[in-house]
Amino acid sequence: MQLNGGSLEDEIKGRIYDHRLMKRLIPFLRPYRGPLGIALLLILAGAAFELAFPYVTKIAIDTYISKGIDSGLLRLSMVLIGILVLQLIAGFLETWLLQMSGQRIMRDMRNQLFDHLLHLETRYFDRNPVGKTMTRLTSDVDALNELFTSGLISIAGDLCTLLGIIVMLLYLNWQLALVTFTVVPLIFIATEIFRRKVRVSYRLIRAAVSNMNGFLQEYLTGMPVVQLFSQERRAFDKFRAINRQHLDAFQQTIFYYSVFYPMIELVAALAAALILLYGGFQVIGGVLTMGEMVAFLQYSRRFFHPIADMSEKFNIFQSAMAAAERIFTVLDVERENRGPATASLPPPGAASIEFKNVSFSYNSEKPILQDVSFRVGPGERVAIVGATGAGKSTIINLLLRMYRPQSGRILLDGIDIDSYPEGELRRRIGLVSQDIFLFSDTIRANVSLDNPEIGEERVMDGCRGAFIHDFVAEELPGGFGHKLAERGADLSQGQRQLLSFARALAYGHRVLVLDEATSSVDVQTERLIQRGLETLLEGRTALVIAHRLSTIESADRIIVLHKGRIREEGTEAELLERQGLYYRFHILQAAGVA
Repeated sequence: MQLNGGSLEDEIKGRIYDHRLMKRLIPFLRPYRGPLGIALLLILAGAAFELAFPYVTKIAIDTYISKGIDSGLLRLSMVLIGILVLQLIAGFLETWLLQMSGQRIMRDMRNQLFDHLLHLETRYFDRNPVGKTMTRLTSDVDALNELFTSGLISIAGDLCTLLGIIVMLLYLNWQLALVTFTVVPLIFIATEIFRRKVRVSYRLIRAAVSNMNGFLQEYLTGMPVVQLFSQERRAFDKFRAINRQHLDAFQQTIFYYSVFYPMIELVAALAAALILLYGGFQVIGGVLTMGEMVAFLQYSRRFFHPIADMSEKFNIFQSAMAAAERIFTVLDVERENRGPATASLPPPGAASIEFKNVSFSYNSEKPILQDVSFRVGPGERVAIVGATGAGKSTIINLLLRMYRPQSGRILLDGIDIDSYPEGELRRRIGLVSQDIFLFSDTIRANVSLDNPEIGEERVMDGCRGAFIHDFVAEELPGGFGHKLAERGADLSQGQRQLLSFARALAYGHRVLVLDEATSSVDVQTERLIQRGLETLLEGRTALVIAHRLSTIESADRIIVLHKGRIREEGTEAELLERQGLYYRFHILQAAGVA
């Protein structure tokens, strides 16, 4: 089992029963033990009604029909109808209780799983495809629902029914019962072969579903790239291959079921033939009554149903155990260390940022940052520049505690960021990223993120400060209630950038980290962005991954990163005078090359 962000395993086989996993699943059942207990009693009552029907038939034949007495037939018929009605009511209530309890258990499990995902380190999501993580929340939880609704409780009913039928067969005629049991080895052989074959098929189905989810999530998100490079045909060929695997896995399972159930019926017919042969001789010899013969045939037909049902339940158990293993693999991933519950912290404000000898690598082979040290004073604006891959974005990720450095310390206002309680660090530091994510929700909700502390006035003030208020109020249908398309696709890049500024202003972070967008926008939008940027950074401690010369020039200090190390540091005038890395970068920027 992998912790700290290991990739998800779709090929976990799962045992038929795993005590360790069941022990961890019990807490999810405990809140619903009342409805589940009633459902179990109803299943047992249904099993009793199932056993009563053939025996009442025997009484009707032996006591009344064979003797030509009709006075009690009406009463017995009413008894049979009553049994059927009670069986129907018990079946309805049992199904309703099990399904409702199962849905609530699934809800609780998904809530816990999603809450856990919200608190995992970014490293986990880097290593695990979104589509497969979605499968944990959907298909795997559904598999556990089958365990709760069709497995644990129902199999108890099947066992009771089977045991009751065996008792009744032996009670009616033990010799004929032994004749019936001679075909049981055939059932066990067929069931074992079926169970093994279907187990493999179910595993292939789970892998196929997970692969399809992963593929669809990736390609639907990247559809503009596919279309831009005219790769629709290649993408479709890949999907067709994955879809074919999905079909093949299901076809294989369908084939095994198509063979298994007729095989059970064939064995049941063989048992009926043996009963007719041996039982017929006993009826003729006066050892067995006609009513007992008919009841025996009815019990024998019922005898094979729970056996076939339990063979399918074994596969449900196995699928559920594999699903539980995968779900608990996610739940066992260590949550992000959010610091102590309480800590002596300075009041929020324009705090200082300090990196002390920080080194970091995403894997053990290639270091991204090496012995990086710098300090940003309260209210100071520091720009970080450097070539692609120099480690600029990594500094942001480390400061926001999305990753942990292998060595060194990161301080906010003189206190190690690991000492900040859960959520407090990110309440103090705001991030404005060039990778702007907008939800399919209203403008208002995208600025406030549905935070009740961010009222209407703060949303409006944030939008005014970002110079996007008038556009939203006057040009968007519905104004601040306008619902955006997915990822804000109905806004321009510049408008999305301004909306991200508005979000940061509304939250009022006194420490800001800005990963400045590199995309080109029109002159008017560029001016709005610059004005919004100045409003955003005013009076705040700011660490800026800078791409625009205007942003760099307005910085109090510039840090030049190169291959994970700080090569130069100083004001723009000082760095230009040295004619080093920054000087060359500045010349390229001015020429429009960098």
